Amino acid sequence: MRLDPSTVGLAKIPFNKPFIAGAELFHIARAVTLANLAGDGHFTEQCAHVLEQRFNIPKVLMTPSCTAALEMAAQLCDLKPGDEVIMPSFTFVSTANAVVQQGARPVFVDIRRDTLNIDEQKIEQAITARTRAIFAVHYAGVGCEMDTIMDLAQAHDLLVVEDAAQGVNAFYKGRALGSIGHLGCYSFHETKNVICGEGGALCINDSHFTVRAEIIRDKGTNRKQFFRGQVDKYTWVDVGSSYVPSEIACAFLFGQLEHLDRIASRRSEVYATYDRLLATLASSAAIGLPCIPDECQSNSHLYYLLLENEATRNELMACLQSQGIAAVFHYVPLHTAPMAKKLGLDSRELPVTEDVANRLLRLPLFFDLTSAEQESIVAAIDCFLKPDSIRLAA
Repeated sequence: MRLDPSTVGLAKIPFNKPFIAGAELFHIARAVTLANLAGDGHFTEQCAHVLEQRFNIPKVLMTPSCTAALEMAAQLCDLKPGDEVIMPSFTFVSTANAVVQQGARPVFVDIRRDTLNIDEQKIEQAITARTRAIFAVHYAGVGCEMDTIMDLAQAHDLLVVEDAAQGVNAFYKGRALGSIGHLGCYSFHETKNVICGEGGALCINDSHFTVRAEIIRDKGTNRKQFFRGQVDKYTWVDVGSSYVPSEIACAFLFGQLEHLDRIASRRSEVYATYDRLLATLASSAAIGLPCIPDECQSNSHLYYLLLENEATRNELMACLQSQGIAAVFHYVPLHTAPMAKKLGLDSRELPVTEDVANRLLRLPLFFDLTSAEQESIVAAIDCFLKPDSIRLAA
């Protein structure tokens, strides 16, 4: 059963709703008056500076999307045909696409049942002589077990790229997600916590990558070095693409970053309200709820339920949709996708990934979601999972 996309925009309670936090529109107008809309103007620089300072990242390059940042990261890993990159199958397609575009092969590893992040205990057995990198995906703004992953990478001379698309302003043992691996990637898509419609950032935590990253980002030219006076002319020196975001997008994003703490606080309130309202159902084992380990500080990016099985999940999703509530499933595991089969990717069994993907249901979570709306959502869930037909979640 699939959610009818034609009804999502008409929902009384949508899954997501873009919002204005402060001076976004004023900043857009100012960007126009500054006469540099193409990119790398005042607001692009300001956004990068805020992220660097706030999250202790040595260098941030703003990008048009997290997809673009992942593609840059894969190129910076210097992947070659036949190389392998370890990643979860429970992730967005951009994680794998970035690797495949370089001619390398994703090697999928199962996820943990608690955080739904890559199972760090299963990574080493997937490492071969062809492995070049680990792409760690921080699901739902909850950090992977990064100490173990970084230790494995050091022991086997591998690079680590953090896919922190969902992890802006989330932390692992006090360190910002995106600041721990050699490279990190952020998303500012309108479904994320801090938004600009489409946008992203590449976090460079190893200065060895900085110069080449600037070149790749600017269509393979040394244009940045030219503007800094380091070369007397700029020219084509590497393979690159147009990875510089619009100044208008960064102007909007800067308005959001100015209110990062307020946005985080509000999303935390929404998350806590779900926890409170769903506590009785969770204690009766009717549903499974998200898990945040003690060493992780979540950014309250998303809230999900785990139902007994796929049929129950789909029935509940349809029930909510019929009441104007846009709850949705999440990733279709990449290893089951037609493209994975076409590429002949590793077919090892990933039982937790397949089980979770079939049972997971995401609930609406956005800045302007009211407590009354949350109460309506949970009342509908409670009605569906009434005691005489309770389903036990694993």
